[in-house]
Amino acid sequence: MREYEKMIAGLDYYPMNDEELVELRRISLEKTREFNAEPDVDKREAILKSFLGKMGKGCYITPSLFCDYGCNLELDDNVYFNANCVVLDCAKVKIGKNTFVGPNTQFYTPIHPLDYKTRNTFIESAKPITVGKNCWLGGSVVVLPGVTIGDGCVIGAGAVVTKDIPANSLAVGNPARVIKTIEQN
Repeated sequence: MREYEKMIAGLDYYPMNDEELVELRRISLEKTREFNAEPDVDKREAILKSFLGKMGKGCYITPSLFCDYGCNLELDDNVYFNANCVVLDCAKVKIGKNTFVGPNTQFYTPIHPLDYKTRNTFIESAKPITVGKNCWLGGSVVVLPGVTIGDGCVIGAGAVVTKDIPANSLAVGNPARVIKTIEQN
C-alpha cells in the first residue's frame, strides 16, 4: 500500500520521505503561492481548479490560502472562504454547498502520536473533516480531525470544534459546545 493510500485510509503513514507525498506538497505550495499572488479573480479560480480535489460552481476563496495537498479539499457549489484559511488536508476535507468560512479558519486532519519517541519518527495518521451545507463558520474557527459539522450550523468566531456538531446547531467556545438549536425558516 502506498503512503498516500494509507494516509487517505486513516492508517499510520510516513509523510516526510515519501516521494509521492513530498511532490504533492510541493505542487500545493507552488499552486497556493501562485494563487495568493494572482490579482485576477478568473486566473485565481483556474489555479484552484488545477489542484483542488473538487471546486463547485460559484466558489470564491479570498487569498491567502494554504493547503498541505489541495487534492484532498472538496468544495461544493457556492462555498466562500475568507482570507488566511489553512487546510491541512492529509485526509479529505469536504465543505458543503452554500457554506461560508470566516477569515483565519483552520481545518486540521493530521493526528500525531502523544508519545514523543513515536512522534519523533514522523509517523502520523489523519481523519477526514466534513462540513455540511448552508453552514457559517466564524472567523478563527479551528476544526479538528474526524469532525463532522451538520447542515445549517453556525460555529461562533474563535470556536475550537473537537467533536461532531448536530445539524442546525449554534456552537461556540473552546471546546465548542452547542448552545442553541437554530430554527430554519
